[in-house]
Amino acid sequence: MLPNLDPLLQTQLRLQIVTLLAGVDDAEFNWLLENTGATRGNLSVQINKLKDAGYVKVEKGFKNNYPLTTCQITSKGRKAFEEYVAAITKYINHQQK
Repeated sequence: MLPNLDPLLQTQLRLQIVTLLAGVDDAEFNWLLENTGATRGNLSVQINKLKDAGYVKVEKGFKNNYPLTTCQITSKGRKAFEEYVAAITKYINHQQK
């Protein structure tokens, strides 16, 4: 039997965000914007969904008098991402049999 996939990570943009954050200590909103190609509004909504699930930590502050939003994957988010990758791998391996 194949494992269930985390529905929160099945959305392309949320999966992109978590994938990007898994490879860095933290990331500024604008960096995520550039690397996902998303609109500001959509990126903001998806980050909030990940934050509400406890997958991402969001800090708001200022840098040179400009608003700065920084995101970081949480241990819960990293675990969910690793489980998602493992589940997808099982799906792929199942198809190759």
